[in-house]
Amino acid sequence: MLVSAKEMLDKAKAGHYAVGQFNINNLEWTKAILLTAEETKSPVILGVSEGAGKYMAGFKTVAAMVKAMDESLGITVPVALHLDHGTYEGTKACIEAGFTSVMFDGSHYDIEENVAKTKELVELSHKNGISIEAEVGAIGGEEDGVVGMGECADPDECKRIADLGIDMLAAGIGNIHGVYPDNWAGLSFETLDAIQQKTGAMPLVLHGGTGIPDDMIKKAIDLGVSKINVNTECQLVFAAATREYIEAGKDQQGKGFDPRKLLAPGTEAIKAKVKEKILLFGSDGKA
Repeated sequence: MLVSAKEMLDKAKAGHYAVGQFNINNLEWTKAILLTAEETKSPVILGVSEGAGKYMAGFKTVAAMVKAMDESLGITVPVALHLDHGTYEGTKACIEAGFTSVMFDGSHYDIEENVAKTKELVELSHKNGISIEAEVGAIGGEEDGVVGMGECADPDECKRIADLGIDMLAAGIGNIHGVYPDNWAGLSFETLDAIQQKTGAMPLVLHGGTGIPDDMIKKAIDLGVSKINVNTECQLVFAAATREYIEAGKDQQGKGFDPRKLLAPGTEAIKAKVKEKILLFGSDGKA
């Protein structure tokens, strides 16, 4: 069932576990994630970047697909359809399109403009019963054209944004999008702890969940992280499984070139990766 992310994240914060946001790119990814969430009885967040939304023929198409699939598959666990790293205009468009949750990423603005735009979008989101995430500090790396240098967030600025009534806060703590380099310094738990002290019960969001060691993930959850985003890992396992299928020549056997067969190994790989993350985050059985 499609819902706002607020209740599931408030429960995660109180229960000291995290809900996974898994980005979707097409029908196969969406179906794989929904079925795995249902299997594990876990709440789940389907993330959609503006680039992925455009690829899937627009936000209204995505919202219609997810709603119909949720109903036709008989999904009973809470599902939030969430805009990932939205612009000001993109956030408004997703609210209109029927998303149940949005993220406005104003981290590239100065704090005053970030506050002003976030405040406006909080009012609009809540008027429509939609949860909203905001960001302070930059998430390093690049994802769908969103580039950040990985600056750690200022805890005082985090409090200013949190006090606007947002439902979740993404704060840069040394995390990056994509594959982490060998010389990565790790997460700044000192920064995370300082943010937690300033923002209290606010669910915190960890972007760039791919490749962070399990022990760091668990410590971040202990320090208030209630939502963890995973995208690149699903892309990697999907690509690897598809490559293995083709290199084995299975696409040339019988009707192995049928997209339903060609994409099946990658889809199963996504299911396995999502289940692995759900169990790590501790959200299984929490629906």
